[in-house]
Amino acid sequence: MRRLILLLVLFVAACNGTTTPSATETIPSTPTVDPLTQTSLSPTTSSDTSVAGQTPSAPPATSSSTTTFPDPNAFQWQMIASGLARPDTLSVDGSGRLFVIEKPGRIRIIQNGQLLDQPFLDISNRVGSSGNEQGLLGLAFHPNYSQNGRFFVNYTDNNGNTVIARYQVSSDPNVADPNSEMKLLGVDQPFPNHNGGILAFGPDGYLYAGLGDGGSQGDPYGNAQNTKALLGKLLRLDVDSAEPYAIPSDNPFGNEVWAYGLRNPWRISFDKLTGDLYIGDVGQNTWEEIDYLPKGSPGGTNFGWNLREGAHDYKGSASPDLTEPVTEYSHQEGGCSVTGGYVYRGSMPEWNGIYLFGDYCTGLIWGLIHSGNNWQKQQLFDVDFTITSFGQDEKGEVYLVSDSGGVYELVKK
Repeated sequence: MRRLILLLVLFVAACNGTTTPSATETIPSTPTVDPLTQTSLSPTTSSDTSVAGQTPSAPPATSSSTTTFPDPNAFQWQMIASGLARPDTLSVDGSGRLFVIEKPGRIRIIQNGQLLDQPFLDISNRVGSSGNEQGLLGLAFHPNYSQNGRFFVNYTDNNGNTVIARYQVSSDPNVADPNSEMKLLGVDQPFPNHNGGILAFGPDGYLYAGLGDGGSQGDPYGNAQNTKALLGKLLRLDVDSAEPYAIPSDNPFGNEVWAYGLRNPWRISFDKLTGDLYIGDVGQNTWEEIDYLPKGSPGGTNFGWNLREGAHDYKGSASPDLTEPVTEYSHQEGGCSVTGGYVYRGSMPEWNGIYLFGDYCTGLIWGLIHSGNNWQKQQLFDVDFTITSFGQDEKGEVYLVSDSGGVYELVKK
């Protein structure tokens, strides 16, 4: 269902870059990496090209992926929690609990179907969330969390800059220690939009982080195509071999960058069964895209921004050096900002292998089926709330998170 015009205008203004820095804001010629004086440690190069730390456990056995879309009228998005403050991420730790980020700086727990009153973590005093795309934006639990109690967050600080930090759970499994923060990486943000923010551990055990191109519109500093800049990238960090982290030796450019040419990779995910990577990259004024890399792909993929927007010329043209999206949709056909999702691997065989993604503004939800070299896309749902994120639990079930405060699960009617 179409959103109120006011909401759409406000979001598009931020997403598509009409927001400008204030007159007193200092804009660097290129983004810099903050060494973060809270720690004297610097990243090192990891010489271990095998799995970093403990790899995520293999997903449960499942039947072959479906090749046809189910009848969406037989299914619904059922609310399981409400009343959250601008939730934007859902993550899991292996215990069966659901962890939901509130953008102002808190992490809440849904346990046994109940939203707990006490936050798991509250760092709202160090999170800057005045901009629509700022705040606490990403959460990933270490694959060995049950033993080491470590998890990672991505947020914009009170100066509007990106911080990726590690935290530790306390002796109470439902409460983290806010004083345990170790800042891994800081990146200056020249504008308040296009912060990205997603964190996810890959099947190789490394931590992946999506960062937008720095904002404004059209990537004015050319960050996305500059492999020495961290903005407009998918980063890949080894958080086990050194403190605060190491750079994997097979990262293609000798730094944190794994893939580039991204505008605002708001949400990424790895297929629980295959390990394939999906990226929902928010477009400029016309096209929204889903990018894809099969498991085992080498680093260095260029997804094209700002030479291309989706599969269309922007400031350049198609080239064999650029990797095109596997699907796209236009703002004209119904949308303003793609929200990347997950490949369903849960208990409903009708959905097995279907990648679900949506649009923030319109509430449209599509499915994507990968069969051989072919991709099928179909619109499946039209919900009456904004879609800030999708999530997936240990069993492969898929959830939806709305900016209006609700969390929903895909279930059979």
